Amino acid sequence: MNAKPEAALLPLDVERIRADFPLLSRTVHGKPLIYFDNANTGQKPVTVIEAVDQHYRQHNANVARAVHTLGEEATASYEAARDAIARFVNAPSREEVILTSGTTQAINLVAYSYALPRLKAGDAILTTVMEHHANIVPWQLVAERTGARVKAAPIDANGDLIVEKYIEMLTPEVKLACVAHVSNVLGTVNPVREIARECRKRGIPLLVDGSQAAPHRRIDVQALGCDFYAITGHKMLAPTGTGALWAKREHLMAMPPFFGGGEMIREVRFEGTVFADPPHRFEAGTPNIAGFAGIPAAIAYLEGIGFDRLKAYEQDLLAYATDAIESLPGVRIFGRAKEKEPVISFLLEGAHANDMATLLDLQGVAVRSGHHCAHPLMQFFGVPATLRASLAFYNTRAEVDGFIDAIGRVRKLLA
Repeated sequence: MNAKPEAALLPLDVERIRADFPLLSRTVHGKPLIYFDNANTGQKPVTVIEAVDQHYRQHNANVARAVHTLGEEATASYEAARDAIARFVNAPSREEVILTSGTTQAINLVAYSYALPRLKAGDAILTTVMEHHANIVPWQLVAERTGARVKAAPIDANGDLIVEKYIEMLTPEVKLACVAHVSNVLGTVNPVREIARECRKRGIPLLVDGSQAAPHRRIDVQALGCDFYAITGHKMLAPTGTGALWAKREHLMAMPPFFGGGEMIREVRFEGTVFADPPHRFEAGTPNIAGFAGIPAAIAYLEGIGFDRLKAYEQDLLAYATDAIESLPGVRIFGRAKEKEPVISFLLEGAHANDMATLLDLQGVAVRSGHHCAHPLMQFFGVPATLRASLAFYNTRAEVDGFIDAIGRVRKLLA
């Protein structure tokens, strides 16, 4: 269902691509914007912006609640987002795609609708040290309510998951395993297929946080072999407040609803309620309809570039940026995994990450500073925070050079 690999990797026309992203042409504090915070949220091409605008101008109505023309158009647009995501992740069926506000809601859905009814005292959920809080805290909350516990597999000093240790920790008490496809701090790409294979041998369902993977690589849930896969729209060019959970139908059919309300039912009586089949069983209330109108446009834009071309460009840019940052005196880079996406977390001797980010903003540079919603990972490296430069296919080598120059100017201010 996914697009075939490109026969020839033609170079990207990045200047033409940049023209599709209005925000990239603005200035900040009188300087041209250098946007290196893509792991936080991606910028939006005109086609996505226009799709949202078109919804409000021409089709604004609620979904699945009216037979009038606007209601039918809004519903068709909303369901088209489900179809686009199903194709994007190569789901066996569109009925396995639950539309959510993002990965956080998707993981919480699994925590409360799948894990909570099944966990008991003595059970365990396995995750890793590198996870985002969204793939830690929901498991802690349901573990506290059931007497279960959360275990975390270790990583090495390079930021690679110690896979053999993860597999060793797949003990009989583990009822659910979790892993990030790509670390939001380190860029580490985890071997999901291998992990999923080992989980299947032991009858342990696997949830994958794909929030940081979807902007950079093809997703094929059938090839990966996992049970649950979560994505976030706003990191892959789509509007905020959009995302999805893909789950095997056998799990969805056995899961009770997490939210209750309208449009997730067949019939409501005070004696009891009959719930709708998946996916609508898990989609109570009015969703971000306009946001989901932008999903097909975002996916079409990424696929129009082609993930093979995109990956080749981003990997070249990552290598260039890594070399440039390594040339800075007193720098410490966190995350040197064997395979990684274009994310570089680092610290500079004598400079606090937040101070650097604040002063870099005055130079027109947008980077993230802080713990990146990954406290356990910061604790592993023994630091309270890092600077993070996260790149995308619309960034350039010239921007990397400008970033390095801006760091030099900021360091003089801090001296």
